[in-house]
Amino acid sequence: MINETLDEIRKKALEAIGQASDPDRLNDIRVSVLGKKGELTGILKSMKDVAPEDRPRIGQLVNDTRAEIEKVLDEQKQKFEAAILDAKLKSEAIDVTLPSKPLPVGHKHPNTIALEEVERIFIGMGYEVVGGPEIERDYYNFKALNIPDDHPARDEQDTFYISGQFLLRTQTSSAQVHEMEKGKLPIKMISPGRVFRADEVDATHSPSFHQVEGLVIDENITFADLKGTLAEFSKKLFGELTETKFRPHHFPFTEPSAEMDVSCFKCGGKGCRFCKGSGWIEILGCGMVHPNVLRMSGIDSKKYKGFAFGVGLERIALLKYEIDDMRLLYENDIRFLEQF
Repeated sequence: MINETLDEIRKKALEAIGQASDPDRLNDIRVSVLGKKGELTGILKSMKDVAPEDRPRIGQLVNDTRAEIEKVLDEQKQKFEAAILDAKLKSEAIDVTLPSKPLPVGHKHPNTIALEEVERIFIGMGYEVVGGPEIERDYYNFKALNIPDDHPARDEQDTFYISGQFLLRTQTSSAQVHEMEKGKLPIKMISPGRVFRADEVDATHSPSFHQVEGLVIDENITFADLKGTLAEFSKKLFGELTETKFRPHHFPFTEPSAEMDVSCFKCGGKGCRFCKGSGWIEILGCGMVHPNVLRMSGIDSKKYKGFAFGVGLERIALLKYEIDDMRLLYENDIRFLEQF
């Protein structure tokens, strides 16, 4: 009787497995036949009614039936899993011959564009680009540049001090001092970089901005060399018709010192809104390196002379791209940046 029951359970289970349409149905069959309350488990629980001499044989039949059903269940499960995987792979297939989707690509910031143009001009004239630390010693930022202890630039209202002798550099001229102290002459360099000053944020000022400062040290250097260099730089940057004009000024680290104007590249010097009707635009400060600066860096000021100049990178970007508010350069407004 048990033999017939086992055979019927096996046939029904195998038939149900063959008709199962998904893994969930297979699991239902496994529970109904092999689970704790399944049909085979019920037969095992009824073994107490079987004669002792028949129990081993019946137990073996039950185990064989269980093993056969489990084997077919596992085989069918593997088929379902293989079919699911195959369908997934087909849905995720990539045709490598198709053109790629266009991705949005960023571009250079106007400051970067202006800096690269400035660097390209001076490298073309034989200059080397030299960097320096943004956290600087008071000595390199002030004293080595002939700026006395009582100079207004040292005031805490103008300079970000970190400690007694360390500060955030207010000018990239400090990089020039490091280069002069190496004693490798002649020197022909520019030092671009970020500088910091305690300024209020407005259309033309920021507590953090960028400078490009230049330095030339060699024998027989004159103010005429400075004028010729900056005139060539201006023509390359603003156009071949650009003229330059030098006005006397004062900087502690240069003597004589001057500020340089360029003829307005919008109106050709005739006068317009861009140049405020003067025909000229102030562009940078410059001068001959003060002998004290040379001596403090270990350079013979009687044998060597030099000139230096400094220009605000943001000022170049504002002028070149006709931007009327410096804050636009730092607000990261995509609508503004996409114009470049």
